[in-house]
Amino acid sequence: MTAQLKIQKRTSKTASDKNNRIEVLSTVDFVAPDDRVVFRTCAKEQNRVVFQMGTSDAERALAVVRLVENDVAGIDVNMGCPKEYSTKGGMGAALLSDPDKIEKILGTLVRGTRRPVTCKIRILPSLEDTLSLVKRIERTGVAAIAVHGRKHEERPQHPVHCEVIKAIAGTLSIPVIANGGSHDHIQQHLDIENFRQATGASSVMVARAAMWNPSIFLKDGLRPLEEVMQKYIRYAVQYDNHYTNTKYCLCQMLREQLESPQGRLLHAAQSSQEICEAFGLGTFYKETTQEIDARRVELLAKTPEEVGEPAEDTSGVIKMAVKFDRRAYPPQITPKMCLLEWCRREKLAQPVYETVQRPVDRLFCSVVTIAEQKYQSTLWDKSKKLAEQTAAIVCLRSQGLPEGQLGEESPSHKRKWEAPAQDPGGPRTQKPVPPGELCKKPFSTLDNGEESPLEGW
Repeated sequence: MTAQLKIQKRTSKTASDKNNRIEVLSTVDFVAPDDRVVFRTCAKEQNRVVFQMGTSDAERALAVVRLVENDVAGIDVNMGCPKEYSTKGGMGAALLSDPDKIEKILGTLVRGTRRPVTCKIRILPSLEDTLSLVKRIERTGVAAIAVHGRKHEERPQHPVHCEVIKAIAGTLSIPVIANGGSHDHIQQHLDIENFRQATGASSVMVARAAMWNPSIFLKDGLRPLEEVMQKYIRYAVQYDNHYTNTKYCLCQMLREQLESPQGRLLHAAQSSQEICEAFGLGTFYKETTQEIDARRVELLAKTPEEVGEPAEDTSGVIKMAVKFDRRAYPPQITPKMCLLEWCRREKLAQPVYETVQRPVDRLFCSVVTIAEQKYQSTLWDKSKKLAEQTAAIVCLRSQGLPEGQLGEESPSHKRKWEAPAQDPGGPRTQKPVPPGELCKKPFSTLDNGEESPLEGW
C-alpha cells in the first residue's frame, strides 16, 4: 500500500498564500494541512541538520524522507525514545522488541534515499541480545548507529552503561555514536572527548547538556547563560519560532533558576513579545517584527499574482485562494470587523457566515453573504473563526476594499461597493466609508450617536 502523506513542503517558489511568511523568513517549511509548521529549516543549515523521525511503518517513513531529503544532510530513525507517546504507536523504544520491523524500516530507507541513514537505539537487557541487534542493523547498510547507554526502563538518574557502548563499538565496523553521558560525564566541552574515549565510540551525541547550555560545543568554554539565552531568543524571533517551543527551551536552560524573578516572568509569558521583555529584549522584538512586517508588505506589493484574481464559479460564488494571517494585521483589527463596519455604513444587512467542516481532515471553510452575493476562499482553515476571517478577506479584496492590513495604502482610491444587479435595496445616499478608516477602534457608532461593541468580532 502506498503511504499517504499530508505534510507539504513550502518554499518561496511553491507558496500560494499572500500572507505566507516563507520568503520573508528565507526558510523551507514543512506544514500540516492546518498550516501548522512541523519542521522549518533554511539554506544555512542544509549541510548540517540531520532529520530525525519516529516511525513504525517503512513506507510512510520513506515518503517522509523523499519529502525532506533535498533540504537536510542526513536521516535518523529514533528507536530509543521510551516515552509513551512514542511507544504506544509502535515507535521509539517499542521497535527494540521487533528486529524484523527495524530491519525493514532501515533497509527501505537505505535503498530509497541518497542521504546517509542512521538510527538511535537503547541497549537491551542482555549484552548478547544487544550485540545481535546491532549486527542486524549494520547489515541494513546504515551509515552509523547511535547508542543511548541505558535500557528501556532506565532514566537519566540511572548510570549510563559505558561498557556496553564500548562492546558495541568493538563489534561493529560502522561508526558508533555514544549517547547518554550528560550530567554524570559531560558538563563542559572537554568532557565530550573524555566520554568518547570511555565508550570507545567514533563520536558523541549530546542532548540534555546541550539543552542546558548550547555553548558546551565551544572549545574555549561555556558562555554565561544569560548571554546564551539572549542569543537563542534573537534567533527564535528572527525565524518566527512558536513561543511555546521557545519558552520550553529557555526553561530547560534556566532549570533550578525557574523560581527566580526572571524565571517567574518566563513562566508567565504568553507570547514571544512577553518572553523578549522578560529578558530585556523588548526593543529588539519590536524592531525585528517591524522589519519582518515591512518585508512582507514589500513582498505583497511585488507579487499580487500569487494570490490570483477573484473568480465566480458556476454557482455564482466568488472565490479566491487566500488565507487569514493574524500577524499581517494591527492589534484589534480584523477583516470581519472591517467588513461589518463597511456594511453598516453602506446600510447593508450584516454579513452572514455559513461554515462547514471537512470530515477527512477536520478543516473548515466559510462562505459569507453580502447583498445576496456569496464569497469563499478555496483554501481551508484549521478553525471556524479563521475560515470566517478568510471569507471576509475574499469579499473585501474582490470589491477592491481595504481590509486593515499593516502598511495598507490609503483607501481613497478604492472603488465603491458593487452590489449584485438583483439587489432589491434602493439607492444609497450616504457616501461609503471604506473599512480601513473605520477600524481604528473596536466600537461602532450607532445612528443615535452611542457607541456599542462590534458584533461578531
